[in-house]
Amino acid sequence: MEEFRAEGRGGADDDTTLGRTLRDYGEKWHDPVVFARYVAEVDAAAYPAAPHSVPVTTLWYVDGADYFGRVAIRHTIATRFLREYGGHIGYDVRPTARRRGHATGMLRACLPYAAQLGLESVLVTCDTDNIGSRKVIEASGGAFEDERGGKLRYWIRTGLPRV
Repeated sequence: MEEFRAEGRGGADDDTTLGRTLRDYGEKWHDPVVFARYVAEVDAAAYPAAPHSVPVTTLWYVDGADYFGRVAIRHTIATRFLREYGGHIGYDVRPTARRRGHATGMLRACLPYAAQLGLESVLVTCDTDNIGSRKVIEASGGAFEDERGGKLRYWIRTGLPRV
């Protein structure tokens, strides 16, 4: 998380999941009670109680004790923001682990889970200037749909057979 903070993530204008997480927990990660509370919050997001929230499953991409990143799978894109800009899947790879195939691995590895949720295809978006993320999405089978509000929008088939 310190690597993300060092690249400027977590500031007041960072309204991403990672940004909010860094603001809420970033200074307290090493406290086991705080970390346990964070993990419980992540687990509970799969069953949200708050109105206008969608279920989200977060998976961590690790090798032993080494954390490479996380992928969030939204079970639905039932809000306008998610349908237009956010999509079903979001991911972050720690800066020192980038350009080694981890993002592509994470995205591909979560597609069977999305299929288990009943999703035939998932919307994945990236900023128009994020060439690395665009390449990850395209390498994972992303079919370009359009650009909206500074986001490139792609659909990826999950492998769930059509009925």
